[in-house]
Amino acid sequence: MDNPNFSIEFFPPKTAEGAEKLRVTRAKLSELKPKYFSVTFGAGGSTQRGTLDTVVEILAAGEDAAPHLSCVGGTRESIRDILAEFKSHNIKRIVALRGDLPSGYGAAGEFRYANELVEFIRQETGDWFHIEVAAYPEVHPQARSPQDDLLAFERKVKAGANAAITQYFYNADAYFNFVEQTHKLGINVPIVPGIMPITNYTQLMRFSDMCGAEIPRWVRLKLASFGDDTASIKAFGLDVVAALGERLLKGGAPGLHFYSMNQAAATTALWQRLV
Repeated sequence: MDNPNFSIEFFPPKTAEGAEKLRVTRAKLSELKPKYFSVTFGAGGSTQRGTLDTVVEILAAGEDAAPHLSCVGGTRESIRDILAEFKSHNIKRIVALRGDLPSGYGAAGEFRYANELVEFIRQETGDWFHIEVAAYPEVHPQARSPQDDLLAFERKVKAGANAAITQYFYNADAYFNFVEQTHKLGINVPIVPGIMPITNYTQLMRFSDMCGAEIPRWVRLKLASFGDDTASIKAFGLDVVAALGERLLKGGAPGLHFYSMNQAAATTALWQRLV
C-alpha cells in the first residue's frame, strides 16, 4: 500500500501521556507508508521543542518527517538557529508558514509574511530543504481579496517554495479553480489538498470558523441532525470526505495531506477507501 504522494500531519504532544499515544498512532499510520509526516509548530514558536523532538523521533524510526516553521514573532537570528538545528538532525523538508502570534504578543517580529521566510531559508541554506507552503482555495480569512491572496501565494512560490499544502475544504470546485488560477500565473508547483476527516461536529465547526473553511450547508445540516450520535457522524463524514478525495485525485490532484488530529482511525478508514 505504497502511496508516495500521501502525507499525514500531527501536532506535537504536550504531555508524556500524549507523546505515548502519538507513538501508538504513528505506528498504525506508518503501516500505510505515507510519503512523510509533518508536525505543526505552535503560535509564535510555542511548541518549537516539541515539534523538533517529534520530528527527530519519526526520523529515527526510519520515516521521513517535516517540521512546520512559522516566522511570526521570530527574528532572523532565531530562525537561523532553528534552521541550523534542523540541518544538524539531517531534516530535509520544511513546511514554511507565516503562522499566528500567541495571544498577548504585540509585535510580529522581523518577518511579516511567509514569502519572506521562504526567501530567508533559501538565502541561508540554499537547496538543502524541500519547502512546502500553505495555499487557501477558499481564500485566506485575512486576505483583502481573492486576487491579493493569489498574488501572496505567487510570491511564496517565486521566493523558492517547492510545493504547497492547502487548508482543508469540502468543495472540490474551490480547489480546481484555485489550481487553474495559479496555472494562469505560470505557477506549476504541486498543490496538495489538505484533507480533514469529519469525526466531531462541534470541533469541526469551531476549527472551520477560525480558519475560514466552508462547510456546505447540506453537510452541516446533516451533521447537526445526528445530535450526539457519534457513530452516524463518523459514518456520514467518512462518506463525504472519501467522495471528496476520490474526486480530487481523479481530477488531477498530486496527492492528499491528511490532518490526523493525532488519531489513526479516521485517516486509516479514509485511506482504505481511496487506494
